[in-house]
Amino acid sequence: MKKLFLYLSFASIILACQPKEQADLIVYNANIYTVDASFSKADAFAIKDGKFVAVGEKETIAKSFISENQMDANGKTIVPGLIDAHCHFYGLGMNQQVVDLVGTESYDEVLERVSVFQKENPSNFIQGRGWDQNDWEVKEFPTKEKLDALFPDTPVALRRIDGHALLVNQKALDLAGITTETQVTGGEIIKKEGQITGVLIDNAMGMVFAIMPEPDKNTVIRALKEAENICFDHGLTTVNDAGLNRATIELIDSLQQSGDLSIRVYAMVSNTNENLDYFLNKGVIKTNKLNVRSVKVYGDGALGSRGAALRAPYSDQEGHFGAMVTPVDEIEELALRIAASEYQMNTHAIGDSANVVVLRAYEKALKGKKDRRWKVEHAQVVSEQDFDYFENGIIPSIQPTHATSDMYWAEDRLGAERVKGAYAYKKLLNKAGYVALGTDFPVEQVSPFLTFYASVARQDLEKFPEGGFQMQDALSREETLKGMTIWAAHSNFEENEKGSIEVGKLADFTILSGDIMTIPVDGIPNLQAEQVYVDGKQVK
Repeated sequence: MKKLFLYLSFASIILACQPKEQADLIVYNANIYTVDASFSKADAFAIKDGKFVAVGEKETIAKSFISENQMDANGKTIVPGLIDAHCHFYGLGMNQQVVDLVGTESYDEVLERVSVFQKENPSNFIQGRGWDQNDWEVKEFPTKEKLDALFPDTPVALRRIDGHALLVNQKALDLAGITTETQVTGGEIIKKEGQITGVLIDNAMGMVFAIMPEPDKNTVIRALKEAENICFDHGLTTVNDAGLNRATIELIDSLQQSGDLSIRVYAMVSNTNENLDYFLNKGVIKTNKLNVRSVKVYGDGALGSRGAALRAPYSDQEGHFGAMVTPVDEIEELALRIAASEYQMNTHAIGDSANVVVLRAYEKALKGKKDRRWKVEHAQVVSEQDFDYFENGIIPSIQPTHATSDMYWAEDRLGAERVKGAYAYKKLLNKAGYVALGTDFPVEQVSPFLTFYASVARQDLEKFPEGGFQMQDALSREETLKGMTIWAAHSNFEENEKGSIEVGKLADFTILSGDIMTIPVDGIPNLQAEQVYVDGKQVK
């Protein structure tokens, strides 16, 4: 027995004398939600070469690792780096270069902001984004007469907040060649008493986009960097940009490679012939910071501008069904073409008609194929009989703040019965097994904490409606955090490298101002990302 004791003591001494591995950073005294398979917690981790090399208790980690750089988290909550599974990162940056119309409470306020911006930043083509007639006392689309009076010789194009409607003046219409005789498929040139009002819906906007001046390279770089700063300020470390062209993707890659852009980007390739010919032939592009392996397709328009494609007419506009932006046969052909590649197909579908078109096309194209992880972006209004499609490996990529932004008027558009299948996040989760959560910024605000709040509370910041909006479809806090981390990573084929705080994964993490899992629900929107790390390096 004495010999055994001496042996064990000697072994302990040997182990204690073994050199400890040098870590680049050790964080301790933290409230860490690892979001691993068991949703376990830890109070410390060690990082080396941009990856987690130990996760657990401080005392255990201290036995194996040492670092000159140690951080006492003072009990702060740490979560995996947050992922926005559907946004417009480049669009957010470009929005900083044009007139900001978000939060305008009347058409007159829109005009005032445009006038002030033009005086301070003279332009030969005025652009802006963010108006929403549903926020105005008169909840109708504006008309162009006042714009024409203010800017008779300068083209003006102002995008609605959802990006699916455009208000333009007569000068822009003339330059685009749009007249009362112009026909458009997959969109609408809105008229009143036979005259063009100035509002263009979905594909009709393309004629004006075609005459807009292209931003120069320096403007694009500035936009990307400004968008990155905004995202880091809110705790995001990965963004899924829902629609980019080759030139922008290659510029992002270049900036990341040179160290001028640190945020990780999952880039959905915009659905153009040029893009598809290039990327589908080239195959998946994967670096430490960039992942190009999906195509973004638009099925229909948006509900707010009545462009979403519905099976039955809108409840508040007789005889109006919305429209498919991409024709049904083209969606089916695209699905077959993309299925023959390694790429995912991620399709915007808002209305119940658009959703079933997309789901049927997916089912046909993916027959016999395993683990393709194709996504329905938004999956906003789904007919009862169509939810079962999501049991077959199709991922709902959803945005909780859409529910709380639209809840004031969604029933007006859809009616009391059809709205039951709208924003049905819990039902989608139960069918699919997991959901990917995003914001769709700049359509909504960037804050993931507003996303979290909308997901669990289903209320606005004034706690309306009492008891929450269609609370049977609220998600739990655990489900929500997973949707913004590990489930979002899985939807990108990145679950083995990010989305949780585990040994071997990229050291992306966010330090919060409070415990998002336990604080009173009405405190969630006020949370802040106090520090943000990518590859173990502080970026905020």
